[in-house]
Amino acid sequence: MPLPQAPELDIFPLALGANTFGWTSDEAESHEVLDAFVADGGNLIDTADGYSAWVPGNTGGESESIIGSWLARSDRPDDLVIASKVSTHPEFKGLSARNVAAAAEASLSRLGTETIDLYYAHFDDPDNPLGETVEAFGKLVATGKIRHIGLSNYSPERVREWIALSDELGVPRPVALQPRYNLVAREPYESAYAPLAEEFGLAVLPYSALASGFLTGKYRTADDFSGVPRRQGVQNHFTEDGLAIVAQLRDIGSRLGEEASTVALAWLRSRPGVAAPIASARTIPQLAALLASTRLNLSPADLRTLDEVSAPDPALN
Repeated sequence: MPLPQAPELDIFPLALGANTFGWTSDEAESHEVLDAFVADGGNLIDTADGYSAWVPGNTGGESESIIGSWLARSDRPDDLVIASKVSTHPEFKGLSARNVAAAAEASLSRLGTETIDLYYAHFDDPDNPLGETVEAFGKLVATGKIRHIGLSNYSPERVREWIALSDELGVPRPVALQPRYNLVAREPYESAYAPLAEEFGLAVLPYSALASGFLTGKYRTADDFSGVPRRQGVQNHFTEDGLAIVAQLRDIGSRLGEEASTVALAWLRSRPGVAAPIASARTIPQLAALLASTRLNLSPADLRTLDEVSAPDPALN
């Protein structure tokens, strides 16, 4: 699917999240997953300069370095798209012009590439003038360090402000939006971000597509996620409503011969404006279930069932 504002970026309907690289996946495992993803037609790899600084002994940039070592030993497919982000690396926090420039250079060095295809402002930096950040990203495009701009974790108001400043400063507009969006977290995306994406032609690449693994269906009791690396993310969804959604995913999956995660991603892929959900895999079997979602088109009845069981509470909007 070509991105509306960047048609030269023709992406597979699933993005491989590389946040596990250097965390729950070592270099060899990560390379195996990358090989399998590309072999099945995948071409968008999503990382960030801060992955995975939270792991004891890591310093940040491990994911980019693992991708870089894979690229160095592989023939890079012509259509491969590398997406990374700036603002969370321990040495490059925030979005000042100086930091953005230095962080981009560091990411390029770790990746071993001359250009980053899609570069996101990872988190808003309210302590820095937004115009300075927008201009800094524009300079990266002008010098060929990055090809396109994306925004992640920005409020709708700040997305609008960024776009207005882009026009004012003569800087290319963002082409992609990376919000948190899945069956157990449909808001605020559907009411606040989806209309924004449609208005400005932004491609939507949702993160946390499987809600930290909760929507895989493998967590049925509290004991199941004891000791899990993403335990808190799973626990947040372990409610009566959340479990009802998982039950429907399992029921539909059982009838179709698919995993719950496959069904969850197929639902997300069907949503208006979504170009490709982002999901990560530690192993080849996990990846196989994710890739299967790109070939599964749910029936209107199954989509309606999932829409109804996951409908957001209006009182919370």
